[in-house]
Amino acid sequence: MDFLLDPDHCYPALLARDARFDGQWFVGVTSTGVYCRPICRVRTPRRENCRFFPSATLAEAARFRPCLKCRPELAPASRPWSTMDAAEVLAREAARWLDDCAPEDASLPALAAHLGVSERHVRRVFTAVHGVAPLQYLQTRRLLLAKQLLTDTRLPVAEVALAAGFSSLRRFNAAFQEHYRLSPTALRKGGAEADSADPAPETAELRLDLRPPLLGTALLSFLAARAVPGVELVDVERMSLSRSVRLVRPGQPDLLGWLSLRLSPDGAERPQARLSLSPSLWPAIAPLMPRLRRWLDLDADPQAIAAALGETLGRAAEGLRLPGSLDRFELAIRAVLGQQVTVAAARTLATRLIAKFGEPLPEGSGAPPGVTHVFPAPATLAAATVDDIAPLGMPARRAEALIHLARQWPVLAFAQGRGTVEAAIAELAALPGLGPWTAHYMLMRGWSWPDAWLPGDVVLKQCLEQRAGGPLRPRELIAAAEPFAPYRSYAVLQLWRDAALKPRKGNSP
Repeated sequence: MDFLLDPDHCYPALLARDARFDGQWFVGVTSTGVYCRPICRVRTPRRENCRFFPSATLAEAARFRPCLKCRPELAPASRPWSTMDAAEVLAREAARWLDDCAPEDASLPALAAHLGVSERHVRRVFTAVHGVAPLQYLQTRRLLLAKQLLTDTRLPVAEVALAAGFSSLRRFNAAFQEHYRLSPTALRKGGAEADSADPAPETAELRLDLRPPLLGTALLSFLAARAVPGVELVDVERMSLSRSVRLVRPGQPDLLGWLSLRLSPDGAERPQARLSLSPSLWPAIAPLMPRLRRWLDLDADPQAIAAALGETLGRAAEGLRLPGSLDRFELAIRAVLGQQVTVAAARTLATRLIAKFGEPLPEGSGAPPGVTHVFPAPATLAAATVDDIAPLGMPARRAEALIHLARQWPVLAFAQGRGTVEAAIAELAALPGLGPWTAHYMLMRGWSWPDAWLPGDVVLKQCLEQRAGGPLRPRELIAAAEPFAPYRSYAVLQLWRDAALKPRKGNSP
């Protein structure tokens, strides 16, 4: 196969169980027909029996089945941002769309329509870049998600099939048997069903793996400083967070629920996150899972980030994660609320906004204490007036900006996650009441853009000038941050952390 990796580079990492390569590639063992992650603890296979694949999809296309011990479905993804040619950009956007969309909406015609190209072209480009056709890629993602649900939860097999995106139980059983040479019920034996006598599926926890190290306290501290009562609850000491969730489904009512997460302590050899969901969200786990991973930056490559940040920030920022968002609209509104005010003031405004426009979680949802409301939907704020919003404690022009953003939301490229970063920033900065700083911040967290540098940020300016030993002009500030590319967003987070250690004039939202 053209996509096989060089064993001279991969086999030494396999011998070392090097976690840096977890999710970067997988090893298929010809003597067993199984493929594993580089960190698998089983006896190392002979070199001549190993075939190294850049993705789980390619391993399954070569007729290898996933290991039941290291569980390839848990491996962090490998989706680096980089400069690529047009074909690779198209193929990566196609894969992202297949990962994010609801199972019932995933089809080749819908994918081609989203990308604005023909079905033949998207199939050809996707196969050239990923090594498999789009539907084969989607089938692997569905099967691996089903395998995780069968292992970690007690959801009935029929519900697992639907949650993973299969249209019927018969098709699910046939696909599972064909690809894994194992029935779903046989896989479940000895898993969650045997481990617990509690039949309630909501008691299950999904395991989300990531590459070490993890600086979880920094991630949770960032989110805790911005947590809005009623929507979010963060406990840094217990390494946990809970929040409400709104999932928008075209043509259907929004799905409301909650989630809770527990992170491994700093310094854990094999860090991971443990996820619990409300019963209402289990059927939507397929589109929710990639959002969760981006929200906590679970697919980050800490070694590459530390190398890019260099000696100045690399050691201090090792294991740092870029907090994303589960709801781009919520992030956008809160970014506007935070313009020219402190973090605490922005949180107060958001609390008042939710008290007036937020939607209560359904009764009996079983939400954690303190999580009571979901953030208002775009349509709710679009129907509001300046007189409704301004009395919450902001200028009329800020209220107008919020309303205009909500009304434009359905057509914004930022909202749909399409197009280039540059085009999305220009589109956002052109909206009334939104400046370049806010646009860059929205892309940094809403798109999990790793190379954002916030123009005009007072804290960043102070930090860089302190390191330079004197004042810097705007061009000199940009040049001073250039060595941190392509991970300037992580440099922003680390510099903000440094600034929090001592009183400063500015603050970050």
